[in-house]
Amino acid sequence: MSTSIKSSRQISLERAGVLKDRIEPYLEAKKSIPTGTDHREKIIVRQARIKKTLGASEDQWNDWHWQIKNRIDNSDQLAKFINLSAKQKKDIDDVGKKFRWAISPFFLSLIDPEGNHYKDPIYLQSVPIGLELQEGIGSADPMAEEFTNPAPCITRRYPDRLIINVTNQCAMYCRHCQRRRNIGETDLPRTKEEMQKSIDYIKNTPEIRDVLITGGDPFTLSDEILDWLLGELDKIPHLEFKRLGSRMPVTLPQRITQEFCDMLKKHHPVYVNVQFNNPMEVTEESKKACEMLANAGIPLGNQAVLLRGINDDPYIMKKLCQELLRIRVRPYYIFHAKGVIGTMHFRTSVDIGIQIMEHLRGYTSGLAIPTFIINAPEGRGKTPMLPEYLISQGRDTVTIRTWEGQIITYPNKDADINFGDI
Repeated sequence: MSTSIKSSRQISLERAGVLKDRIEPYLEAKKSIPTGTDHREKIIVRQARIKKTLGASEDQWNDWHWQIKNRIDNSDQLAKFINLSAKQKKDIDDVGKKFRWAISPFFLSLIDPEGNHYKDPIYLQSVPIGLELQEGIGSADPMAEEFTNPAPCITRRYPDRLIINVTNQCAMYCRHCQRRRNIGETDLPRTKEEMQKSIDYIKNTPEIRDVLITGGDPFTLSDEILDWLLGELDKIPHLEFKRLGSRMPVTLPQRITQEFCDMLKKHHPVYVNVQFNNPMEVTEESKKACEMLANAGIPLGNQAVLLRGINDDPYIMKKLCQELLRIRVRPYYIFHAKGVIGTMHFRTSVDIGIQIMEHLRGYTSGLAIPTFIINAPEGRGKTPMLPEYLISQGRDTVTIRTWEGQIITYPNKDADINFGDI
């Protein structure tokens, strides 16, 4: 009786078939997950309508100062561009009395004027809805930044790094903003004198090696002010690098000019973290902005926020992470949404975030896998959340679970070698 022995090629082909079966559900699902680049033609039509209504030339449209000056910030104005029901208009007006809102003309062009706005990830992130007025839930400052503020403009939670908060202004005011308490009704960049006090604190604190410039959005500052600030930080010997956190490459990509990139190049090492939350935000304009920054030698990372109805789906998040790599942005963090008053309707369970991580590890490139983070309340810092892959530990072995759910035993001891005997 003969025994059939499979060749290594046969075994490999069978394994390839298993792997194909594992990826098929995502390949089917991603057909219905649009990106901004997929909808390019529709967006161009919307932009033409917005330009005509606002009387904007092409040069004005591409001027970031014009975009900020012409932000839409009331329901009557918004209704000229997208269909709003009476309830939507009332919600916008009611919420606007308590929480500021504004959307750049560019970001507005990503909203489908005729669509179901409560399923539109751009609308939900940029236009107020009634759920923001839920009473009695959430905190104005869940991270207790008030108590981690040893000098003007500074937040310090860690031994070797800190934040400089340089402005309360943004290109638009995201509805999930963690610092909405700072927005107010007036744009207030910090003065040079206030920023100088932050610089002096860093000079006198030699353990600080890493500074994050944030806000608001620091990219709303002029090239000249940012150039000055980065230049002053460059003079501090113990400071190793600078980071800037900005959503403007997403919401107002016209801000990224060649002059701006040339200015940043003078201050290397500089890193920029952006915030894309949904594949619809990956547009031709945001792609160009990110590529300009990358071409200036600036590493880009993405800090997404896990948001209910926006990206709380494993396939949407995987599509987003893969699209980001195509525009040279490395997925860095997924943040569990903080318990900020007026934003609690965006919050998901922690379980959803862990489920998303399960659908990334092994199912996409390691470069496309961010770290899922809970910001521990009251400024206790970032805490990574992971699926459980370590099942148990023994004296000589550990039991682990693979990305496919297989349970295996793995050696857990040092090699029996004494380098002194060589």
